[in-house]
Amino acid sequence: MKKNFIILILILSQNVLMGGVVDSITVQETIDALHKQYTQKQKQAPALNSRIEEGVRQAAELWQKQDGSADEFREFCVRNFIADPAQLDMTFARFEENLETIYGHNHEINLNLSKPTQLDLGPVLPVDYLFAEYDPFAHIQDDFFKTKIAFVILLNFPRYTLEQKLENGPDWSRSEWAMARLADAFDTRVPAEVSQELSRRYVQADDYIANYNIYMHNLLNNKGERPFPEGLKLITHWGLRDELKSHYADKSGLEKQQMIHAVMRHIIMQDIPQTVINSDKADWNPLTNNVYKEGKEQPFQPEPDVRYQYLLNVFHAEQKADPYYSDAPTKMDREFNRRREIPEKQVEALLVSVLTDPVGKQVAGLISKRLGRKLQPFDIWYSGFKQRSSIDEAELDRIVGEKYPSVAAFQKDLPNIFDKLGFDAETGAFLQSKITVDPSRGAGHASGAMRRADNAHLRTRIPETGMNYKGYNIAIHELGHNVEQVFSLNRMDHYMLNGVPNTAFTEAFAFVFQSRDLDILGQSIPDPMAENLKALDLYWSTFEISAVSLVDMRVWNWMYKNPDARPAELKQAVISIARDVWNEYCAPVFGIKDSIILAVYSHMIVYGLYLPDYAIGHLIMFQIEQYLKDKNLGEEMERMCKLGTLTPDAWMNAAVGKPISTEPLLVAAGKAVQVIK
Repeated sequence: MKKNFIILILILSQNVLMGGVVDSITVQETIDALHKQYTQKQKQAPALNSRIEEGVRQAAELWQKQDGSADEFREFCVRNFIADPAQLDMTFARFEENLETIYGHNHEINLNLSKPTQLDLGPVLPVDYLFAEYDPFAHIQDDFFKTKIAFVILLNFPRYTLEQKLENGPDWSRSEWAMARLADAFDTRVPAEVSQELSRRYVQADDYIANYNIYMHNLLNNKGERPFPEGLKLITHWGLRDELKSHYADKSGLEKQQMIHAVMRHIIMQDIPQTVINSDKADWNPLTNNVYKEGKEQPFQPEPDVRYQYLLNVFHAEQKADPYYSDAPTKMDREFNRRREIPEKQVEALLVSVLTDPVGKQVAGLISKRLGRKLQPFDIWYSGFKQRSSIDEAELDRIVGEKYPSVAAFQKDLPNIFDKLGFDAETGAFLQSKITVDPSRGAGHASGAMRRADNAHLRTRIPETGMNYKGYNIAIHELGHNVEQVFSLNRMDHYMLNGVPNTAFTEAFAFVFQSRDLDILGQSIPDPMAENLKALDLYWSTFEISAVSLVDMRVWNWMYKNPDARPAELKQAVISIARDVWNEYCAPVFGIKDSIILAVYSHMIVYGLYLPDYAIGHLIMFQIEQYLKDKNLGEEMERMCKLGTLTPDAWMNAAVGKPISTEPLLVAAGKAVQVIK
């Protein structure tokens, strides 16, 4: 009774907000009419009664004035409620077939329209940005409600709360899960103009970051020397971070790392000279923040808080969607409770448990010992536990460049890569046929198909001189995404279950691939300590991204508390939050206070609360790796991916036998730090 009362209140409040016409009397009259029509004649009356009541209330919650009068609502429900189980199953199958067609073709349109701005295919025209900002998905939800297709779904397929999924989901059949996901797809009603604005703002932010490069040869040290080679152009933050990581194997690398750290600080502070962004027309000493042309110091204009304006633009676009989610009225609610299906507090607890475990100080002490110096803030990206840290990166660049001089060469070598990873020849050939490699303007990313007839796309950056090791490492990461995307769509039993529970899971598979990059190249060195080194490397990476994730989460909470903030105010807030998180969790480990380096991540600007997926993905990846120790990656990955979009812990229990936990990683790191010198 209490639940029904709450639902009625939600219906009334939603209808008041949206100008609806279905009141509680109409809802009850409709339920009574359907009871009279069906349940008196059916043996399964109790179950049918429940379906009728839930379905009518679900449809009523989103029925608006433009959809028809109260009488028309009642007539629609009586005409479109499906009592016969066999007809219901056939209707569900039709929805899966038709949605794959609609989603798949619109995704292909989106992918093709974004080519000029995302792929390195020549100059970008002004009109290309307009096409990239156009979202063919924006009107789908509107159209489904206008045509009443969405109401057929709401009337006949039950919606479940996250609590109900967590409690009852483990006992559901595959078809019950798929039907639940169908209802999830139409459990809110966001106007097309709001969806289009969201798309536009995210595309603009993505383009800003994709074209934010630093020409490293133009960086000068205090002696006027150029520590970086000619032609090295690095995107923020990915390229800068990976370049910094690469110099742990370089005896003279500390100076370069300190310069990159200074560059990052200027980007965060927005006092970086505008003239050095994506331009090689001036020289720049990031240690003193002075600009030179032909050896003479020049005045400059700093970047005018553009970075934070883009973040605000995304925030305000998300705000416009808030009123249309009665159960998730903020971006945080939508990301954690709806998309991830892991409550924010639970995610925060996982992150904090990584950051506060005593093993953190032990690992930091080991890193300091291995470096022969005190830690600096950028050592949060220490990569010395990786095998590649003992291999000259210039040699890796040579090997990769010769092997992959072009996108076509990487595409052609996919079967060999899959063979090295443990996939059989037939599966490797199938995967190659479903993955298309494209030349990326940005750092690279993976885009899965939404129709089984289409291909997933791996977009990777390959310079004219051939792929370098950093690009290869990212490409192998993205390839992990692609393989998950292909398996979880093309080998899935129900279209509505395609994919994995949330982005953290696809990140986990990407990390699994990325950790094997040297094995694929044939450059892996046998090491009895390999397992311990991997545990330490993954722990340190998880520590780093957990801290960054907390910054991301706190920034979004701050924006909701300060919705009228200006870019300069947001900048100060981000810097303050990054400093606070550092001082609370990193300073006790590093012995250094007040660093702001955690605010450099481009994901914060482009993807909107994406970063926690990386931290959770690291934890999932370690649990998968532990499970795979005596098993074949190819076979097990396909089995796991075919589980589909269950709730996270239900997926984990089915995949590896345990829910998401920090314990396996923390225990392994604790053991490893005792034996690694």
